[in-house]
Amino acid sequence: MAQIHLWLVAGAMLCSSPVSSLEDDLLWIHRGENLRVFNLLRQLQRTRPHLCLDDRNDFKFPWNGTTITQMQKTERTCLHHQMITHIVDLFRTQHSHDAWNHTLVSQLLSSLHHSLEHLEQREGENRDCSNLGILLRKYFQSIHNYLREKKYSACAWEVVRVEITLRVGIM
Repeated sequence: MAQIHLWLVAGAMLCSSPVSSLEDDLLWIHRGENLRVFNLLRQLQRTRPHLCLDDRNDFKFPWNGTTITQMQKTERTCLHHQMITHIVDLFRTQHSHDAWNHTLVSQLLSSLHHSLEHLEQREGENRDCSNLGILLRKYFQSIHNYLREKKYSACAWEVVRVEITLRVGIM
């Protein structure tokens, strides 16, 4: 039942994520890349989410789909670039490799690097978004602190996996 709920939430998030015109935004970072990252994150699941309900945490993501949609194109691109960079940093740690299947983590990191390369080719070096960067650093620092407080437990990683999956859904 909980897995069905997770699928419904994820599907709704993917369907409701901001869509721009092809000319204006090239559908953000190609839907296929987002979907691949989303699927890899889903495959990382080792612990059933309903077993980790007591470990849930609000990491206070500073934006929602509407505020992201209202951002200027350069801000959205910068936010997306920085989000991917922080997710890469989170999943390339030794603690992450200890928690997950190495092959899946490698595939996820490869997919994320591909997305970063694609973004950089499209946008060049025009990623000046220091205000967004400060908020994102605080958000990801709260994730790192949470994992450390929970001693990188399986449930802590599951909570983080679900959180990142939801954020990928609105990007």
